[in-house]
Amino acid sequence: MPKSKERCQEIREEMRNTILQKSLLYFARNGFAGTKISDLSKHIGIGQGTIYVYFASKEELFQEILKIADSNEMLKKIKILAAMPISGRKKLHMLSETVLNRLAEDETFAAMIALNTQMLLEKNEAYSSEETTYQTELYNYTSKIIEQGQKEKSMVEGSGMKLADYYWGVVYLYSLKRLFTTEYEMISVDDLERTVLKG
Repeated sequence: MPKSKERCQEIREEMRNTILQKSLLYFARNGFAGTKISDLSKHIGIGQGTIYVYFASKEELFQEILKIADSNEMLKKIKILAAMPISGRKKLHMLSETVLNRLAEDETFAAMIALNTQMLLEKNEAYSSEETTYQTELYNYTSKIIEQGQKEKSMVEGSGMKLADYYWGVVYLYSLKRLFTTEYEMISVDDLERTVLKG
């Protein structure tokens, strides 16, 4: 008995979702430049042509992966946090708690941190867009929080952007540990904040 039109649509959606979910971690491990569709299809366990039935190119697949992981959520939170009328130290603490809780609970969040850091490193204009380079803005808002803390004398002196880079570099490292190791000790909020806080 032939499948109904509705069932065929369900099967297509299931395959598309499988490709997206399995591609997410693959891209996080290998980066955009290091991912070949031929290798990715083997990882998923499907033919290379099947990926192209659902996505016209590697770039399109990557853009869809970023959408499902809600890449703007952290940026929205840090914008609100940066505008709050509280100390820079308290803002940093709230940010650190949020980031580390998400890392511990959500593998997709860890993958997004890894992917966005890879994109910053690769700086390939062929796949960069406003949606995929949000982390630059994330660094800017983190830098503003750090600069506020420096004025309040609670954070170490130096370039706010460089210190934001240190902070997110530690988050990136623990994102990789979360994704690709089975036994590791998660960093504490105090440990993460040592990258920018005084004593």
